[in-house]
Amino acid sequence: MSRIGNSPIAVPAGVDVVVDGRNVSVKGPRGSLQRSIDRRITVSVDDGVITLRRDGDEAEVRALHGLYRALVANMVIGVSDGYRKELQAVGVGYRASLQGRRLQLQVGFSHPVAVEAPDGINFEVPEPTRIVVTGIDKELVGQTAADIRRIRPPEPYKGKGIRYVDERVRRKAGKAGG
Repeated sequence: MSRIGNSPIAVPAGVDVVVDGRNVSVKGPRGSLQRSIDRRITVSVDDGVITLRRDGDEAEVRALHGLYRALVANMVIGVSDGYRKELQAVGVGYRASLQGRRLQLQVGFSHPVAVEAPDGINFEVPEPTRIVVTGIDKELVGQTAADIRRIRPPEPYKGKGIRYVDERVRRKAGKAGG
């Protein structure tokens, strides 16, 4: 039995949920999101509560039940509150700047690296060493932050690179020296 899939999703005030066959549309103050649901999962909205039911009890259907419940819940949270990921550039001369919707990174290469913001994503640079990725789609915010981190991941000897703000980098001792 899927425990996550059986949990109802409360719809906050100001958020509209429309179920049209296999498509679920969620519209709120920050924007709107849409997702197609597997045919073996049934979505219903009653009195501000979204419930998902599954057809059958196979392992794959049980897994999809919990997956789609989590995805729909993330859509509701995204259009009402939004999501954000914070990154930090650590290293001498490592900095970020914003030029329109483009993020310019200087992270130890011979040239600056430009990252274009995908649709639905906004970049903020409150300090030259901090990058904030915001948006309403949790998956897209997380993937964009991971793509930025991948440009220069933190290295284990000096800890230089781009990391999440709450990330701990395991450090290695380096040379023993004689």
